[in-house]
Amino acid sequence: MKTSDFDFQLPEELIAQTPLKRRDASRLLTLDKTTGVTAHRHFYDLPSLLRPGDCLVLNDSRVLPARLIGHRPTGGACEVLLLSDKGDNLWECLVRPGRKLKPGVQVSFGDGQLTASIEAELEDGKRAVRFHYQGIFLEILEQLGKMPLPPYIKAELQDQERYQTVYSKVTGSAAAPTAGLHFTPELLEQVREMGVKVCYVTLHVGLGTFRPVKAEDIQDHEMHSEFCMISRETASTINETRKNGGRVVCVGTTSCRTIESFAAEDGTITERSGWTNIFIYPGYKFKVLDALITNFHLPQSTLIMLVSALAGREHVLDAYETAVRERYRFFSFGDAMMIADFE
Repeated sequence: MKTSDFDFQLPEELIAQTPLKRRDASRLLTLDKTTGVTAHRHFYDLPSLLRPGDCLVLNDSRVLPARLIGHRPTGGACEVLLLSDKGDNLWECLVRPGRKLKPGVQVSFGDGQLTASIEAELEDGKRAVRFHYQGIFLEILEQLGKMPLPPYIKAELQDQERYQTVYSKVTGSAAAPTAGLHFTPELLEQVREMGVKVCYVTLHVGLGTFRPVKAEDIQDHEMHSEFCMISRETASTINETRKNGGRVVCVGTTSCRTIESFAAEDGTITERSGWTNIFIYPGYKFKVLDALITNFHLPQSTLIMLVSALAGREHVLDAYETAVRERYRFFSFGDAMMIADFE
């Protein structure tokens, strides 16, 4: 199967640059995974699409405010984006301007509350950066850091919490699990009250999620690894839901990838943590997931391939064509889609 098989035309003006004022006011396109039939709703209509006995699986990872704007000893501006913690205050980072940030250079952030030294050049233009500070690093990042928004979002984010889900808890993602951005505490409570279980997994989203598939044949693509966790309570909730005939509804491709990575062949889930590089594309047989709530994804991305594995490539591309025609908002701050059997 070719990467080009998952392409579609998207007018640039449909790429959402800012979040809606009200989280659950986004539009919701429903796609029947068997028939390909679509319908148009709003996200606040979600309870009408769920059934008592279902369970929602949410990713509670919280985005690290990992983009630091600082200055070099010359006074020139620089930017450091934290990618992964290597221990002992050493991080793998992306830096700008790369030609000015060579090993040995010192940089400063804020009023010198946080400083850093460039220790080594790594592959792909990355740097090993050691940070120096007093206090708790995550608290300093909350003060000085900015959200690492995807490259297709050009607007400045006014409220940092709008790139976090309302249930985010475990800090560690380089990007938001965006399907969950549509939920409000009130909507989650409404869902619980109707008899739908709500449970959480953790998958720390890496920047590799935005990496395009460059291989001509999708099977030649090397998937990035991400760390994820499933608690005993969540495993029990999912197993009980399946045993009782309820549907497992994943919110986001990250929740989907977590449970499908750790499920046994019979779909049983156990408490687990570890790294996953699972690549789901058409032909994959889902072991646990019954339905998926997700945003609209980039052309030729691993995420549109995952969605196509659930509903079929033709159905998905037809639905995307409908979304473009109906002027849905796309990508991280855009509208949502629910894929399930609705008949």
